[in-house]
Parts: sequence; C-alpha cells; structure tokens
Amino acid sequence: MAAPTLTVSIDAMGGDAGPSVIVAAVARAIVRHPTVKFLLHGDEAELTPLLAKRKKVADRVEMRHAPERVKMEDKPSQIVRRGRNTSMWRAIESVAKKEADVAISAGNTGALMAMSLLQLRPLDSIDRPAIAALWPTMRGQSVVLDVGANISADAEQLVDFAVMGQAFARAVLGLEKPTLGILNVGEEDQKGNEAVRGAAQILRTAGLPIDFQGFVEGDDISGGTVDVVVTDGFTGNVALKTAEGAAKLVIGFLRNSLTRSLLGKIGAVFASGALNALRRKLDPRASNGGVFLGLNGIVVKSHGGTDALGFASALDMAIDMVRADVISKIVADRARLAVPVPVAASGVGAS
Repeated sequence: MAAPTLTVSIDAMGGDAGPSVIVAAVARAIVRHPTVKFLLHGDEAELTPLLAKRKKVADRVEMRHAPERVKMEDKPSQIVRRGRNTSMWRAIESVAKKEADVAISAGNTGALMAMSLLQLRPLDSIDRPAIAALWPTMRGQSVVLDVGANISADAEQLVDFAVMGQAFARAVLGLEKPTLGILNVGEEDQKGNEAVRGAAQILRTAGLPIDFQGFVEGDDISGGTVDVVVTDGFTGNVALKTAEGAAKLVIGFLRNSLTRSLLGKIGAVFASGALNALRRKLDPRASNGGVFLGLNGIVVKSHGGTDALGFASALDMAIDMVRADVISKIVADRARLAVPVPVAASGVGAS
C-alpha cells in the first residue's frame, strides 16, 4: 500500500537570502523526496519568475500569495498583531488548518515561535515548547534542547524538555533507549542551580524509556557522551552559536595553513580526501534546522543565513519528523511520567 501524501508548508520569504535560496532548496528536496508535496507562501511577483526557471519545481509545488514578509528586526509582539498577511503566518496556518503536515521558515526566530504558539498551541501535557537541534558529535549525532525558545526554565520545564528530547531521539535517530543528561557546571549531584537539581531528581524516578546519566558538562556535548542534552534556551543557544563559530574557525585555520605555502598546497592535494571529509563533518549546513517541539503541529526553524544546501537539510529534517510521528510519541511518553509534573511559567525569548 502506498504511503500517505506528505505536505510541507514553506515560508518562502524568510531568511537573509530570500526566495531564490528557498526555491533552489526545494529543487534539491524534490529529487530526494519524490512523493512529497510543497506549499510555497510568498510574494507571487518574486516567486513566479523563480519557478518559471525551474519547470520541475513548478510542477510539484503549490504557490500561495502572501503579500508581506516578517523582517529579522521585527519584534514578535508587534508582528503577531499585524502579521496575518505574512508568508510566515500563512505557512504555519496551513499546518493549523491540516492542509500541511509541517511548516518551515528561515525567518525571525522569535516571531516564528510566537506565531506557532498562537496558532498551534502547546500540547495539553506540555507547559512550554522547546527548540531541539541535532548536534554532530564524535559518536555521530546528539539531540540538544532547548536552543533558543525559553530564556529560562524551571525543573518541571526541564523535565518536559527531557520528554520531548528523548522522543525525538527515539523517533528520528532510531534509539530504543537513549542516554540523557542535563547540562550543568559539573557532574557532581550538588552542582548547579535549583532547576537542574530538581529536574535530575524527577528524572531519576520518571519511568521514561531513557538511560538517565545525570549531569553533563559543555565538552560532553561535542564528545557525544549522551544522546540527549537538556538545558534552558539561553544556555543552549549560546552553546550552539559557540560551536558553529568554532567550526568556522577550525575550517578557516586549515584553509590558511594549507594555502600559505607551496609545501602546504602540495600537502593539501595528498590529503584532499580526508580534508573534504572533515569539512563535511564540520559544515553546519548538514545538520541545519531546529525543531519546535511541544506544539500541536511540527514547525522547523532553519538558520537565517543558510544557503540552498542548508535549507534542503532542514527540509529533510522536517519530513523525517512527520514520518516519525514524533508528536504522538511525546504525548505517550509524557503520560508515562511516574511523577506528575505541575505547570509553571517561564519567559520566552528569541535567538
């Protein structure tokens, strides 16, 4: 029996480079996912000539006119009030109306989260959604969350993040019982603030399908010490941007070293295979895309400055999330908690 049709709703005007990058990324995604449908929301005057140049893309997408766009400098509170004609709002609206299975945007993170919260609402069992990212490690990939949705988080919300992160890891990474740790300033039980210590206490007796490892430190993320790293959005976003910057620094150092002298250039030729493999491993485009977890619908945030290859990777992640039915897994696993978790409030912020 044929698999049901999957539809991706795209904010075609989001990101630094605009719709040209989005259309090029969709062209890549169509080759990888020949049965997936795409809805492109954006300005017809800009999208029409781009699609006219790519006949195969035009045949596989439905274009929906959205005359306005969300700018990177727009404040979430303001754009929510006046942004219903934007491509970002319309992309999420398609998911809310069950016209699409997932929405994706490279636009303003704060606005995307605010619009997603307003239209999709959090799951009944989840207090606050979080942004989860796949992180390349020495062992493969790990899930890190929150990386930018919530400036702070209390113990109960960190437990929610753990529920969502381990469901993500089981669904997308195929792990039966992922290892999980809470990011802290040390591994000792007495280290850290009240939130991380309280979350650890709950998770030790939570009854989730995880192997809880306690606290992990910053260098454990890239080391792949655990499959899921839980933290608040402020700390997670700083860690993410630091890692991206470090990867660019290493690539820059290598490039300068290998092109500075004739001997270096000769060495680069002999080591080209290994160097290309390293560059691919460090390329943030390969794991581009943060997933908003905890909503009644899936929303993926692509890096605003990415190119077509990076946005295509985010499209891959969006499609994988739908096929893995991660929302159902979060709901089921949240219900398994041995210790009831009360609802608490926290601030929401943009990366």
